[in-house]
Amino acid sequence: MSATTAPPSMLRHAAWVLRGNPVTAAALAGTALLVLVALLAPWLAPYDPVATNVANAMRPPSAAHWFGTDQLGRDILSRLIHGTRLDLAIAASAVGLSFAVGAVIGAFCGYHGGRLDRAVGRFVDVLMAFPLFVLAMAMVAALGNQVQNIVYATAVINLPFYIRFARTEVAVRRQAGWVEAARASGNGGGRIVLGFLLPNILPNVAVQISLNLGWAILNAAGLSFLGLGVTAPTPEWGIMVAEGARFITAGHWWLVAFPGLALMFAVLCFNLLGDGLRDILDPRMRT
Repeated sequence: MSATTAPPSMLRHAAWVLRGNPVTAAALAGTALLVLVALLAPWLAPYDPVATNVANAMRPPSAAHWFGTDQLGRDILSRLIHGTRLDLAIAASAVGLSFAVGAVIGAFCGYHGGRLDRAVGRFVDVLMAFPLFVLAMAMVAALGNQVQNIVYATAVINLPFYIRFARTEVAVRRQAGWVEAARASGNGGGRIVLGFLLPNILPNVAVQISLNLGWAILNAAGLSFLGLGVTAPTPEWGIMVAEGARFITAGHWWLVAFPGLALMFAVLCFNLLGDGLRDILDPRMRT
């Protein structure tokens, strides 16, 4: 696309990308819906998510309970809505922490190289040698299954992705002309890394962030499914699937179907959003 036809502003460019890629537009709309549900959970949920009513236990979807009720008579729709808030909070906190730490470490390693780069590289190799989900299980089992420990465990197993990615991207750019110009202008290494190199690689990192958000939700749900994550009666998608799995052979399909669909929808939205974010944030696409 020529410079004369390119959208002149960031918002117009984003709209141009979304019009040309309906899949990205749908993923963005789905992600916005998830965020909106999470923010408005207390007002959207029709019932108390932890209130039990044994008289209404195992009711199929109906006008009163759109997604049915579980074995304790709790409204599944209300639990799904509140579970959206918790799962997105865990995923966003874990990915944000791993990005902030991993990208900075990787960027400094890629810029300076030397012993620090080799030491961090060996650490990443050791970390990647373990099955990452098993490592998260071990960390949560050792630290306790509080929400903050799930966040820390998920952040740690995401660190290698950002360290390696940032290191590689910065190593490619550290001898570029604009970096040399910044260095010649008297900028120190820290300012060059944080002020010039990290913002420059952000469009590429955005794809990894989007993918990791979906994977972090699956990780949190998987830990809860195995009894190592968030504990009952807290509404969380993995707990809901684990509790409903015991009754699926009796024909109570809604106990598993709706939280499973919520997980699938969230992961699909984040995965599809990645490529679109790269096109929107990459300054080269606006020239």
